[in-house]
Amino acid sequence: MTAVLMDGKALAAKVRAEVAREVEEIGVSIGLATVLVGEDPASAVYIRRKQEACREVGIEPIDHKLDESLSEEGLLAVIEELNADDRVTGILVQLPLPEQIDEDRIIRAVHPIKDVDGFHPTNAGQLFQGNPTFAAATPSGIMELLREYDVALKGARAVVVGRSNIVGKPMALLLLAEHATATIAHSRTQDLGAVTKDADVLVVAVGRPETVTAGMVKAGATVIDVGINRVNGTLVGDVSVDVRDQAGLLTPVPGGVGPMTIAALLRNTVRAARYQAGQLAFPLDGR
Repeated sequence: MTAVLMDGKALAAKVRAEVAREVEEIGVSIGLATVLVGEDPASAVYIRRKQEACREVGIEPIDHKLDESLSEEGLLAVIEELNADDRVTGILVQLPLPEQIDEDRIIRAVHPIKDVDGFHPTNAGQLFQGNPTFAAATPSGIMELLREYDVALKGARAVVVGRSNIVGKPMALLLLAEHATATIAHSRTQDLGAVTKDADVLVVAVGRPETVTAGMVKAGATVIDVGINRVNGTLVGDVSVDVRDQAGLLTPVPGGVGPMTIAALLRNTVRAARYQAGQLAFPLDGR
């Protein structure tokens, strides 16, 4: 058996075309503010790709590059300005932030109606209660991939390896909403291979190469590799290459989850515009 590779690039292009049509139809200007503190090369690449995708679909990228030495209060002041700026539909603060800045405090400072990352406790709570406003972009993009490839989720056993607020936890909630039996595993899970081998759908998001090998995967399983790691100058995921001989469906790295993360972010930005234009009712307006 050789796994079918799930083409995130092709699906992302389809989603971007749909978003571009929606941007034309919505009738209001849409702007995504990106905030980068410092000069981290990987973060700078991510921001540039997001800005390019925005331009492609008719969303205005509003760029804020800030000095590495910026204080927490200084960043909070920038976010308050963006919250009040009518040109800004969505706000994306690129993580990680320098050590002098409390990430949780910054996440809470972004107004929930502009929180296109879906990290604010208001939006995370809505997802938990089954009434999502904005769901985190990477899990949302993964759900689109699963739908595109007709992966049956109702009654399926789904395992998410990784418990971050950005991927692992929201991923499990989205799978649960589709009636999968969802389990979260992590670095302290005993006999991780026994847990993952039980999965019909396996999502691996830990940021460590070869966390999952072929012997840890059920034959024919759908395997979603979220990891992006650089090893000897080559980009690799969290899943070993030998998993291709065991899985039924597999996301490649690169070209799988990454493009879908950006596509889902664009969808969230348009959704934010609809909330702010009164075309959709935002359920909670507070912090």
